[in-house]
Amino acid sequence: MPMHTSRRFFTVLTAALLASGALTGLAQAQGTSGKPANYPGDARVSIVVPFAPGGATDIIGRLVADELAKRWGTPVIVENKAGAGGGIGTEYVARAKPDGTTLLLGTQTALAVNPSLLKKIPYDTERDFAPITQLANTPLVLLASTRSGAKSVQELIAAIKAKPDALSYGTSGNGTSQHLTTVLMLNRIGGKAIHVPYKGSSQSLTDLAGNQIDMQFDNMATALAFAKGGKATALAVTSTTRSELAPELPTLAESGVPNFESLAWFGFVTLAGTPPDVLARMSEQLVKALNSPDIRAKIAQTGDVPAGTQAEFAELLKGEHLRWERTVKAANITPN
Repeated sequence: MPMHTSRRFFTVLTAALLASGALTGLAQAQGTSGKPANYPGDARVSIVVPFAPGGATDIIGRLVADELAKRWGTPVIVENKAGAGGGIGTEYVARAKPDGTTLLLGTQTALAVNPSLLKKIPYDTERDFAPITQLANTPLVLLASTRSGAKSVQELIAAIKAKPDALSYGTSGNGTSQHLTTVLMLNRIGGKAIHVPYKGSSQSLTDLAGNQIDMQFDNMATALAFAKGGKATALAVTSTTRSELAPELPTLAESGVPNFESLAWFGFVTLAGTPPDVLARMSEQLVKALNSPDIRAKIAQTGDVPAGTQAEFAELLKGEHLRWERTVKAANITPN
């Protein structure tokens, strides 16, 4: 099943970089103490979104870029570099300079899943990147087709167990959050189902509505709109608590899948080697932007929850890497 499912800042480089003529704008922004004084000065900051324009990640990235541009009085550019499940944009940032001018709006797949899923990737998420802050996380919604007849998670589980490998689920590809979330659920209940990967969520949703597949997970906004149209039944959310957007939906943990949680998340990282004081200021500025009432309200409308300090995001990255590494290995998931 498919699913589709902000904070930033920076300042000056080291004296050596400044002496080389790099980052003139940053040099103007540096105080006499050597600490960032007026970030980002005249320098242009880029947010790299590793997906095509118009998607959920791109929309959130542009919201944050606009808010930061207002606060700084300087352009904040969004660069879309799509492809390879976020890998192309992630690699692009990995090859940039650690000067605070390039940020990556990273995702769960690119930062936590791909290192375990792909045999060779041209970047190392722990070696090449420094976490700044988590932008948001969002639960997924479990949808069931009308053909399945399931009106609750318990009924869907019963159907899966009654006929192993008879029911099917759609995703937007191997190793995506929709795929791994489904694998997690099936592992927890001891069930089996047929994986049907698609190139995108719109295609799988079409087949779900047409009863070509039986179930799928998707992001909150898309799934709720889809269910309200009567094309499928929304059964539960993947967070540990109910969502304010759909308080009538139980969690999977409430519905017979103990201790279940699977959240899609976004977060800002930059280059490893960026000076610690610059990272701290970047994190500070991004947190302020994310906590602005306007940004919080807009993010909440998509079902996402603004979250995370720099330290919390660093811990999340470690935990998520281990979690999905275990899942990928246990289920023998491959990229194709």
